[in-house]
Amino acid sequence: MATQMKSAPDTLPVTIDDVRMAHARIAEAIVRTPTFISRTLSKMTGATVYLKFENLQFTAAYKERGALNTLLQLDHNEMGVIAASAGNHAQGLAYHANRLGIPATIVMPTTTPTVKVMQTESHGAQVVLFGQTFDAAYAHARELEAERGYTFVHPFDDARVIAGQGTVAIEMLADAPSIDTLIVPIGGGGLISGMSTTARAISAERGGAPIEVIGVQAELFPSMYNRINGTDMACAGDTLAEGIAVKEPGAITSGIVRALVDDIVLVSERSLEEAVSLLLQIEKTVVEGAGAAGLAALLQHPERFRGKTVGIILCGGNIDTRLLANVLLRDLARSGRLARLRIVLRDQPGALYGVARIFEQERVNILELAHQRIFTNLPAKGLSLDVECETRDLAHLERLKAALHAEGYEVSPVELG
Repeated sequence: MATQMKSAPDTLPVTIDDVRMAHARIAEAIVRTPTFISRTLSKMTGATVYLKFENLQFTAAYKERGALNTLLQLDHNEMGVIAASAGNHAQGLAYHANRLGIPATIVMPTTTPTVKVMQTESHGAQVVLFGQTFDAAYAHARELEAERGYTFVHPFDDARVIAGQGTVAIEMLADAPSIDTLIVPIGGGGLISGMSTTARAISAERGGAPIEVIGVQAELFPSMYNRINGTDMACAGDTLAEGIAVKEPGAITSGIVRALVDDIVLVSERSLEEAVSLLLQIEKTVVEGAGAAGLAALLQHPERFRGKTVGIILCGGNIDTRLLANVLLRDLARSGRLARLRIVLRDQPGALYGVARIFEQERVNILELAHQRIFTNLPAKGLSLDVECETRDLAHLERLKAALHAEGYEVSPVELG
């Protein structure tokens, strides 16, 4: 998608006035989350990096802004509301519907992380698990809407939802007016539609250069990228960013993105994992894969943002704890702080001691050992030893391998995929 600054046409369905009215409407019931500069990430990336901590909302995601703005404008319906969601829209809608005394039913894909299902139920909603994808859950929710008389609340393709999500930019640009570039995750497009509407209008009011708006999607689910660029890349796979794993973006949101968004970049799963890990290590904040997509774009495309003052939205923090542990351990392995080495030994007394002595000399901590005598192509008197160990960094690991080689051991790393 060619980069070009855009201005808002008069025919778009959401205006800055809609966003400002939404902000006034929901202000007392949502958290005005902070926007902080990250000096460490700024130094790492060559950009001035501001972070908006939407993972500090009560439901740990920005989605409750749009959900609440919509609920407050609905006519009374004693049957209640229904939605389809991969998680964060579900929690935001469930929480505020329960607070307002409105029954809520949420249809979620069967692949939704358990933590999101449990949290949604804890907010008083009835959860229906259906289908493998958001699209299947969405279709079933619309069927239930027709059968039972519910009011459907769309997770992204609704002007009221879009206006509510745009309130993120109202706060962010008030707290950090020097921001010249917003990097915004895209699933269905509700957040970037609201934020680009707000950014364009505020830029015009200030009379300065337009704020650039860059969308980011996971490489496995480039649905909006396909829609805008006319490409046909596959949308499938097990992405860490399940919150933006949407196969079909909205009709309303696609029109706004086409009119207002300057560029869309794609990020790899590895970049998403690195971003989640860095945010925990550096900012001491838990962010899910979709919430880390903005930082992932900055890490994977540093030349695109170098020298700019960048605003990143940490839009959600609902990540399964076991998945988070896996991400952190994989990042330690890639950085050399955790390693698994395969060492060939002779099957004789003292062989293990000889290896352990070298680990001790190099001050490397051994975490786990595994021998293999049977399922190996080594001679009958040989064995392979897998050693999982903890080092300070890659240089420390290389010194250990060199010391083992110097003592005549055959050593190979067991690589992380």
